[in-house]
Amino acid sequence: MRMGERLRELRLRRKISQEEVARHIGITRSAYSHYEINNRQPVYETLIKLSAYFDVSLDYIIGGSSSKSTPDHSVSPDTREILTLFQLMSQEQRKKSIHLMTDLMRQDHRVDGSV
Repeated sequence: MRMGERLRELRLRRKISQEEVARHIGITRSAYSHYEINNRQPVYETLIKLSAYFDVSLDYIIGGSSSKSTPDHSVSPDTREILTLFQLMSQEQRKKSIHLMTDLMRQDHRVDGSV
């Protein structure tokens, strides 16, 4: 199975739009669409984001393995806990959580003077 087919399969299993995937990984819907129809190949950083978003290995996304699981050592316990909680949330709770985390990051940057 080619990478575009894998991405489409993963997205449809979650019953989410291309727009939603693109927004979460920080690209345009058009760019993501090209990945699904195999017109373009994502850069390495985008592949990593897709792997994390869909909770699958990079190997699975690029079509090299039938195993969907990511190695346990690649995700910290805190990240695993956050992902577990996030998966249990409703769509509205997810949106609120994302906004809250974004606000916290902005506040930290203002305190640090990084912005």
